[in-house]
Amino acid sequence: MWPDRRILDLLGLELPILQAPMAGPVYSEMVIAVSEAGALGGLPCAMMTPDKARAELGIIRQRTARPINVNFFCHKQPEEDAAREAAWKRRLAPYYVELGLDPGAPVPRSARAPFDDEFCAIVEEFRPEVVSFHFGLPDEVLLDRVKAAGAKVLSSATTADEAVWLEARGCDAIIAQGSEAGGHRGIFLTNDIANQPGTFALVPQVVDAVKVPVIAAGGIADARGIIAAFALGASAVQIGTAYLFCPEAKVSAVHKAALRGAKDDHTALTNVFTGRPARGIVNRIMRETGPISDLAPEFPLAGGALAPLRAKAEAQGSGDFTSLWSGQAASLGREMPAGNLTRMLGEEAQALLAKLAG
Repeated sequence: MWPDRRILDLLGLELPILQAPMAGPVYSEMVIAVSEAGALGGLPCAMMTPDKARAELGIIRQRTARPINVNFFCHKQPEEDAAREAAWKRRLAPYYVELGLDPGAPVPRSARAPFDDEFCAIVEEFRPEVVSFHFGLPDEVLLDRVKAAGAKVLSSATTADEAVWLEARGCDAIIAQGSEAGGHRGIFLTNDIANQPGTFALVPQVVDAVKVPVIAAGGIADARGIIAAFALGASAVQIGTAYLFCPEAKVSAVHKAALRGAKDDHTALTNVFTGRPARGIVNRIMRETGPISDLAPEFPLAGGALAPLRAKAEAQGSGDFTSLWSGQAASLGREMPAGNLTRMLGEEAQALLAKLAG
């Protein structure tokens, strides 16, 4: 009954739903639940060591034979900029003093790694049905190895130009990420976030610009969003924030509380947590430093100096320094197991399709 089966047939799915591979909250438990429900579970590897990624994939392969997606970042590691990092540390120093921390203590290193030879070897070992990328694509040699391992390749586009770029380099489908989406923007052809289109404007323009199927992402959390995406020409949807309400999501208590209270106007794009624009619920550090700060070091270095502040504040029950990633539709979230949510989304979308068909 689905109006467009291209993603279902391409990826071997029963439901046209992809669970967004959200680095930090998502591990094997959620991937298994979503894939077993007939959609596409996605394992994010950007914050994992290769050993951890291998262990998580081992668990997944033991517990489901359904298609899975394994996701990687494609950023280039920035050069050290001691002056900029020192300026950022000075900006944060008053918060260190306030929380009883040493402003001169060494800064922890950020744990976001780009796709490389070692991660590619893991893809070749486990042969996931889908491999997706954020911030563009890896170099041609690595991408060829991914395809040779039998994976379908997806990547995020935040403009039609990015979608065309991805298609020209061999993507099997494009994730059109509207500005409503939570977490990091997949932006890679420009650094300008001021003119980023929303999902409703982006999806039909990407559909018109490429021949491969398009997956709509950003602000989609229920059956109405799924049906709207099909009406815009998408073949499937990617849903992230709605899955953060599931018990499988490894979300801190302060993050979960913020999500439960979030409204449509409670989020903003910010670079203060990592150095790259990402959408999260507005908190103290975002209000007082930005949310876009020229002092924040390049991705992913900005997060190091915030880590001690986050740990101390969370121990006191505060999310003042926590990256509270969320899309603009958090208020539509429902608390239930990921498998139940996936099946319910599919059933409700089918019912709405039938109702609209008359």
